[in-house]
Amino acid sequence: MKPTPVCILYTQDADLVRKARAFLRTSTEVRHVGDPDRLEPVLQQTGPAVLMMDLRAKECRELLEQIHSEQPDSLIIALGVAQSEPLREAEHLGIYAAEEMGLDRRRFQALLGRALDYQRVLQENHEFRETSATPRNNRLRTGEPAQSAGGAARSLPLSRFPRILSRAANIDALMASMAEGLAESAGVSRVGIFAQKRKGEPYRLHGAIHCLPETDQLVFSERDALVRWFELNGHLISRVFLDQTPDERKRSVMRRALDMFGAEAIAPLYAGGRVTGWIFFGHRVTGQMFDDRDLEYLTILAEHVSTVMENALLYEETAVEKTLAETLLKSISPGIVAIDTDANIRWFNPRAEKILGVSSSDALNKPVERAGNKLAGILREALESKTPPELQHWIDPTTRRSLSVEARQLAGNGSSMGAVAVINDLTAEETLRERQSLVDRAAFWTDLAASMSHEVRNPLVAIKTFAQLLPERFDDADFRKEFNQIVVQEIDRLDRIITQINNFAHPPELILKSIDVRAPVKKGLEIARSRFGVNGKVEIETALPTDLPRILGDESALAEVFAHLVANAAEASSDRNKPRITLSAKTVRDGRKSSGIVVTVRDNGTGISPELKDKIFSPFCTTKPRGMGLGLPIVKRTVFDHHGRVEVDSTSKGTLVSIILPVTGGARD
Repeated sequence: MKPTPVCILYTQDADLVRKARAFLRTSTEVRHVGDPDRLEPVLQQTGPAVLMMDLRAKECRELLEQIHSEQPDSLIIALGVAQSEPLREAEHLGIYAAEEMGLDRRRFQALLGRALDYQRVLQENHEFRETSATPRNNRLRTGEPAQSAGGAARSLPLSRFPRILSRAANIDALMASMAEGLAESAGVSRVGIFAQKRKGEPYRLHGAIHCLPETDQLVFSERDALVRWFELNGHLISRVFLDQTPDERKRSVMRRALDMFGAEAIAPLYAGGRVTGWIFFGHRVTGQMFDDRDLEYLTILAEHVSTVMENALLYEETAVEKTLAETLLKSISPGIVAIDTDANIRWFNPRAEKILGVSSSDALNKPVERAGNKLAGILREALESKTPPELQHWIDPTTRRSLSVEARQLAGNGSSMGAVAVINDLTAEETLRERQSLVDRAAFWTDLAASMSHEVRNPLVAIKTFAQLLPERFDDADFRKEFNQIVVQEIDRLDRIITQINNFAHPPELILKSIDVRAPVKKGLEIARSRFGVNGKVEIETALPTDLPRILGDESALAEVFAHLVANAAEASSDRNKPRITLSAKTVRDGRKSSGIVVTVRDNGTGISPELKDKIFSPFCTTKPRGMGLGLPIVKRTVFDHHGRVEVDSTSKGTLVSIILPVTGGARD
């Protein structure tokens, strides 16, 4: 255990302070003094130290001469402008070093390192001479209790301390009040409380009375020598018994701490098995020294303060968490209703008031039925059941709101503490959905009418034209033959349009069963060739492994899906010199299990334009001169009904459509 060296920097230059602290942060603690009236008290408080003085600072030359003559144990490093008169004068004084301003990092660190080493040697020699020249007090060596001037042992008025606890509004106010109470109880003029509010935070001064001006600037980390000393030794530090400590390093830590605070005793504070802070006490107002019994009472005071602070910090943390929770529950959109084990309402947030039409004053601490019988039944079920109730939807008969309620049991330490219901008001959402549905439906019929008018008009025009020419050219056998062919073709075309619209509006009911996905893929290829005219000019490759897991699906519906995809791929690649379509399938794995099958249809066409890509699954979206754009919407709906999904990846070199379908079970392969 070794105390961190201290270096004092006297300057009014903030940049120099930042630079010094950055350069020396790993080797020493830099304490800044900017007021010339405070330099000497800080030196006395710190003890012999390395003092860096900025020769540009106020009154620096006078202070330099005074400290050099009156405190020879302090090593002075003067920093000045190159070749300036103040810097030459400082060199002639015989101080430790006089350096130009603007040292680089390495030179700065090396200079301070040598100075600190030299200071340490001087201090060790001084302590050795002091120990050799001054014999220890016989009374202290034998452990005889110290007595007051009158010879009778005294006791501190400990009973006065608890009176201050009722004046605490928060932890900082509490520690300020405790400092006053401790000063009164211990009969001292100076008290300071350093505390760590939360683990990992630094130790800072939180309550003080008549402390040195620089004390509130001190900050200690968990690695500081004083904190380590308390961790290892676990008792207070007293100036009275300082010489009884044989270990020079420990004595150095103790003396430095006492001098730093201007204290006669420092008592540690503990909570949860760790050092949470300490209290330092100055001289007694009577001028008398502390004796053994006084120090024992100071220890009792510190233990009492530790308990009070631990409870106060715990209360403050709980209050903060409670405030955060209440703020969150009041601001969130769902309604929250919580009940205790007796089914009485303990929490009823403002949103629940609005949703249920019940004021919190009428509901709190009342049976849960005050919030409505339906909600009461759900919460009582959650309270009594080991499994949470299912999500419930209903229309509230009073407010006519569409509600969604999810309830859960509240448990702590293995026992039930009540139940909570999260209530969502779906009224606005459903109203918006209904309005959007009306808009979509209107748009649907508008698109349908436009598409049908275009698709139906073409065959009707052809039929009408031939019908008008029929009386004039009835005797023409070739015309009658052509008339017959054209009219039949156009009527068939009208029939297909009507059938396609009917199939889209009224899809056949799926018959799901366990199937091999290769069957609908092969059947889809046959449909694409026979119905959609996919001929031998398009090269079709297939890669369908024989060990694919089975899926739950409708073979006919899936065959239509793959037929549409193959037909679209053939049309997209028709302008290529060598049009090619690749169908493949593989297993999708989740660890060692098969979670699904992905069937891909790839073509080497020109791809889908970016502005059209997001619309390809919308009804009536098509780039074909003849067609209604219902093929891909039917594909997506069929795959969705199989609990699968469709993914499209398209570039200028082709399009890849992936159909992901779940397998019938997650059995291990």
